[in-house]
Amino acid sequence: MLSKVKKVNISLEAAAIPYECSKTTNDIHANAVHLIGFGFDGTACFRKGTKAGPEALRAVSDGIESYSPYLDLDLEDVSFYDLGNLSTQVDEQGSEHATIAAQWQTATDDFFQLFSDAEIKNNHIKVLTLGGEHSISYAPLKTYLAQYPDLVVIHLDAHADLRDGYLGFHYSHAAIMRRALDHFGEQHQLIQYGIRSGTKEEYQWMSQHNTLKQSRQAFLASVEKIANTRPIYLTFDLDYFDPSFFPGTGTPEPGGEDFHSFVSLCKILRKKNFVGCDVVELSPEIDSTGNSDVFAAKVVRELILCLNENHQ
Repeated sequence: MLSKVKKVNISLEAAAIPYECSKTTNDIHANAVHLIGFGFDGTACFRKGTKAGPEALRAVSDGIESYSPYLDLDLEDVSFYDLGNLSTQVDEQGSEHATIAAQWQTATDDFFQLFSDAEIKNNHIKVLTLGGEHSISYAPLKTYLAQYPDLVVIHLDAHADLRDGYLGFHYSHAAIMRRALDHFGEQHQLIQYGIRSGTKEEYQWMSQHNTLKQSRQAFLASVEKIANTRPIYLTFDLDYFDPSFFPGTGTPEPGGEDFHSFVSLCKILRKKNFVGCDVVELSPEIDSTGNSDVFAAKVVRELILCLNENHQ
């Protein structure tokens, strides 16, 4: 049974076109999945454009079927909400660097205000955050780590993202997992897969802490081994996919995975205590065909269905 937990008390920008089959709302509901956009790309260090990601994938969501043949589930049979987008508008005056930092901080603080006191664990609130570059994941990651002391974070990405800041930004997209680790407790766990780019120091850290899985088989087996009651959060950088499949991202890396590896993961996650996720780094203008937008919308469809499995 759905019940209102709290009224949205921050300024959210309504989505131009909410995700297909979603309900728009000004409330946070117990036992429900919520989509929220965080369109920001200020620290992107190669090609920008991901700030348009949340709206782009929503806009094409009505062009794909609501039914997933991979999961035998349909969006029309589940209930989920689209809250719109966090605002990055600021009145900051000063350097470009300061303005960028203020935009990120404003939206991040609003996310905390919206969800940190909503008791997402006790109220079974699930959040799917749409990026934006990977730095936007700090807000949901910190929130979930605080609420779930035994959370497993699955990190799918082409890049390690373990730098201690980059190009003057402490909360850079290249540092997101390092910043998440700042909030890890003794029972938290990190599993990484798909990574094929990083510094020598990042690879040494992953090897020392045994976080990086070297094959699809090893990765999927590690997820299968997670106890069914243990909470899982997925932070998903879409450059995980090979650029031949998914060119619409700012930092493409050859040698990536395909859609079927993601489907294999979803078939496991639907049986687990999958509590939240973020999907980041869609840069619509880079792929003029629009195929990457559709690809991302389909990824989001599968994740919405997996998150809703416990609400059936």
